[in-house]
Amino acid sequence: MDRFKLIKEVGDGTFGSVWRAINKQNGEVVAVKKMKKKYYSFEECMGLREVKSLRRMNHPNIVKLKEVIRENDILYFIMEYMECNLYQLMKDKVKPFSESEVRNWCFQIFQALAYMHQRGYFHRDLKPENLLVSKDVIKLADFGLAREVSSLPPYTEYVSTRWYRAPEVLLQSSAYDSAVDMWAMGAIMAELLTLHPLFPGTSEADEIHKICNVIGSPDEQSWPQGLSLAEAMKYQFPQIKGSQLAEVMTTASSDAIDLISSLCSWDPSKRPKAAEVLQHTFFQGCTCVPLPVRPKASSLPRTPPCVGSKGNSENSVARRFSTGTLSTMKSHSNASAKLNGLSKTGVQRKLNLDRQPSQKGNPVLRHSRSLPETGRGAIQKVSSITEKLSQMSVTSRTRSAVKPAAPMMKAGHGKSDFLGKSDDIPPAKRLTRKLVS
Repeated sequence: MDRFKLIKEVGDGTFGSVWRAINKQNGEVVAVKKMKKKYYSFEECMGLREVKSLRRMNHPNIVKLKEVIRENDILYFIMEYMECNLYQLMKDKVKPFSESEVRNWCFQIFQALAYMHQRGYFHRDLKPENLLVSKDVIKLADFGLAREVSSLPPYTEYVSTRWYRAPEVLLQSSAYDSAVDMWAMGAIMAELLTLHPLFPGTSEADEIHKICNVIGSPDEQSWPQGLSLAEAMKYQFPQIKGSQLAEVMTTASSDAIDLISSLCSWDPSKRPKAAEVLQHTFFQGCTCVPLPVRPKASSLPRTPPCVGSKGNSENSVARRFSTGTLSTMKSHSNASAKLNGLSKTGVQRKLNLDRQPSQKGNPVLRHSRSLPETGRGAIQKVSSITEKLSQMSVTSRTRSAVKPAAPMMKAGHGKSDFLGKSDDIPPAKRLTRKLVS
């Protein structure tokens, strides 16, 4: 961390604080996220969801992870710096944003979500505080709760800030999917157009009640699975017809209301996918950034530099993982022995798995300074090697590589307090937003 000068703390939350910093070597302004938890091995750091997901993301509307540094058992994320988050912009506004501004930002976010969902992840914690803005560019950030779509349920029930939490999560479903991101985006879009949260519940029960007030209560036709979830937890939906979104968002266009209505559908299966949203008439005239097809394991984006420094039980030499290969390391003893030791760790094995050379083409050559010989000299070398091999005995022992188990992670702080009927919830007198990193 000696390369960075911390300038100002710009955010503080449950899991860490974020600082604006300057890279002393090149003058670049970066964001440094300092985690509060102690990490006693670099393998533990690389197992974090935020690290694993951001390593696989390479999109202009997803915040970039530049480096991961572990120093004195403290973990730092070095990320690109953005001027502010969307909530900070909203709280300083007197009049709502124009639809052209909302269209520009939301189109970028849906492009990032389409890319992210295509790559097999969904965010699970979309809210204005996690959407970072610099001028006209907006980017997704804070992937601490990101989950792989391919991972098997059950998932943690307590995810996302309550106002943007999908009803299936409020009802403690453990088998939700990327549709939770679509619900959150519907709520965020409405808030951008009105400067007021669409569903500002004071508890899980009150949140459900607020949703019913706007879109009406679900029934057997609109969401039978939701009624089953409510019955399982002995909750009964309030019987409310609901007002129309057009009455809540009086200045919004019919296209905007139609899109938000589809995003905030009770039934997750009826919400459009991110890629489908980009084709909605609300975004007519916007140009999509072409999304790449899902890559093979060998073509995943390169891992950001990850630095691990001395810990209580680690070597005295820092380990640096660069974007393509192991960078040069100072060695106190035999260099090959040290590399062999590193190859046993979960981190190095993970990096190798992400960069397996293609079987069809030539293998990737590393640490080579010249091209291989061709012609007669090469043939003589092959002949010489063949003679040596014929004199050697080869054992049949093979090494079995065991993939390290990912560390157990909890997405929330405890079980939901969602019990009791909504009639027992007094109306909220004042809206208070908690800033959570």
